Amino acid sequence: MNIRSLTRGDGVLIGAAVVLFIASFLGYASCDGPDSICDAVDLPNSWEASPLGWGAFFLGIVGVALVVLSRGLPQQRKVAGLELGQVGTAFTIASAWTLLMWIFEANNAGAGLILGLIAALVAAGAAVAGPLVPALKAPLVGAPKPQTPQPYGMQPGHPGPQGVPGGYGYPGAQQQPYGGPQDPSQGAGQPFGAQAGTPQPQASHQPEPQAQAPAAQAQPASDFAPFWFAVPVARQLYAEDGSQAPIAELAPGTWYLAVEQRGPALVAQTQDGRRGVLQDTTGIQRG
Repeated sequence: MNIRSLTRGDGVLIGAAVVLFIASFLGYASCDGPDSICDAVDLPNSWEASPLGWGAFFLGIVGVALVVLSRGLPQQRKVAGLELGQVGTAFTIASAWTLLMWIFEANNAGAGLILGLIAALVAAGAAVAGPLVPALKAPLVGAPKPQTPQPYGMQPGHPGPQGVPGGYGYPGAQQQPYGGPQDPSQGAGQPFGAQAGTPQPQASHQPEPQAQAPAAQAQPASDFAPFWFAVPVARQLYAEDGSQAPIAELAPGTWYLAVEQRGPALVAQTQDGRRGVLQDTTGIQRG
């Protein structure tokens, strides 16, 4: 499972499960007598009371594991017609309800029981609100910036990597503004075999038909420029033939290259060279 596919809600769930596990080893009852008596009393933990340890603490930890696992899988698995995330959410709610009943029935609730109830309530709330609250749906680990963007993915006028000028064109080529003065030291504008700085006869301003054809073919078909992007949550990449069969899954924290735009959708290329259509482009981060 890719760690960058985890959300903030998953981080809250994992933290609540850790606290729940620690609380299970603390005493679930407390002593209100004198210190001399309480020091001699061995307060039991939740695992020494099987209905509490296995029916509340263990159930909550398993529920958290199922919810986090279901969100990291490329395809949802079902158990008895229910998705793993739904089963895990039900487990966390049952765990919180069981611990709440133990609090009501206990004469002197201990630190393990109180801390366990708080952790179970947080886990149940995160499991229910995780897919609904935008703050919990945000990625847990931010996407890193691409280290070496490709020259054809740069925006015009932006500086590129070391040794590559900004704008479009061949890498390393010094581009002169249209109609501007040429540098004689670079041999620009000089015929073959002529000395730099020597006046040359003016060429005819009538362009040749052979030179016009390649120039016309070099014009881009549209103003779309390839760019790097990252998705906020895991999204499916579909085949370019229009079928709804996913060919790959785009994970948060990884940069992908958009090579074409088709209406609101993008044609993206993965790191292994596969191409497909990203239909949902809301909230993507451009590199």
